[in-house]
Amino acid sequence: MTSLAALTFGGTFLARTPAGDTRGHDVSSHQKDVNWQKARSKGARFVYVKATESTTYRNPYFGQQYDGARSAGIIRGAYHFALPDKSAGRTQASCFVRNGGAWRADGWTLPPALDIEYNPYSSKNCYGLSKAKTVSWIRSFSDEVRRRTGRRPVIYTNYHWWKKCTGNSTAFAGNHALRLARYDKSAGALPSGWPYWTFWQYDHSGGLPGDQNLFNGSQAQLRRFARG
Repeated sequence: MTSLAALTFGGTFLARTPAGDTRGHDVSSHQKDVNWQKARSKGARFVYVKATESTTYRNPYFGQQYDGARSAGIIRGAYHFALPDKSAGRTQASCFVRNGGAWRADGWTLPPALDIEYNPYSSKNCYGLSKAKTVSWIRSFSDEVRRRTGRRPVIYTNYHWWKKCTGNSTAFAGNHALRLARYDKSAGALPSGWPYWTFWQYDHSGGLPGDQNLFNGSQAQLRRFARG
């Protein structure tokens, strides 16, 4: 991550810069009511807030977390935790957008994000789907988010799940930003097709509430990325 490159997502120029420029985090109902002014004073410049899971769950703290972050001057976005064995990608995307997963070009709203990873409720890590059906599910989700919001979702995943469950598909690397999950001192191998990560979740705890994240660029670049 030491050389410069460029990539365009939804018309936004995003430069690749050395890691560590802009700190952020993500939160869910586990963090409950967050002290956003304190988070900002500790370095938070962006946050992803869990909005929904499948079609049956909405984070009861979503309003306090999402609106509170904005009031404290933190760029925020919403994410959906996917359960592809429960319903179609389009169905879950529709639920997500209706319940907090919207986007507007105000410079304060990150693109909606899809969290797709190992199944926390079953040993069927790929949710019982074939690689082709998993890719199709993600595409269905993405197309519906794009139709409803005008932005492609950021994809949150990890290298091993992506390789195992999508066959290391390159179908989304050209127009979906990567939010990589890897709790280590380096980002390591990336899912196939992505030349670099846009966000990296590098630890499950730290100085900020929830999981610790970095944006691969400056705060000005983050604002441009949010604007679209």
